[in-house]
Order: sequence, then structure tokens, then C-alpha cells
Amino acid sequence: MKNRWNIYLAFEEDEQRTACTATLSGEGAPDVRGHGYSRRNPQDEPDTRIGEEIAAARACSNLAHEILEKAAGDIEARTHRPAHLSV
Repeated sequence: MKNRWNIYLAFEEDEQRTACTATLSGEGAPDVRGHGYSRRNPQDEPDTRIGEEIAAARACSNLAHEILEKAAGDIEARTHRPAHLSV
């Protein structure tokens, strides 16, 4: 079996904050999303790229946790016992 999942990152920005949503696509990909945010210190120079990098990293980290939670729920549904997964 060969599957391929893709991560899609979408950004929303304003003067002080960047939000990122990470979603998966692909056959068999779980329907989960990750969210991450960054906030610019008002004293810092604006730099969209840095805000996006931080928000994307946080969204991907959150997405990883959401995938693990989904997998744990799937394991528990099959075994009827608590699953203990960690990153």
C-alpha cells in the first residue's frame, strides 16, 4: 500500500498577528486540522515571512497532535482499552 498525504497551509494576517490553518488532503487522510498563531511585538519591524514561519510551525505541531488523538481514538474503538500515544 502506498499513500500520500499533503499538508496545505492557509494564512490570515493583520498588522499584529498571523494565523495559520494546516489541513491534510489525500486518500485516507484523517479529517483533522491544526491551528497556529504568531504575534508581532509592536516594537519589532514588520516581517510577514517570520510571522508565517512561526504560525506554520505551530499549526503543524498542533496538526501532529490532532493526528495522534485521532489514531488513539481509532485504537480505543478497536481494542476497547485506553491508548497511550505520545509525540
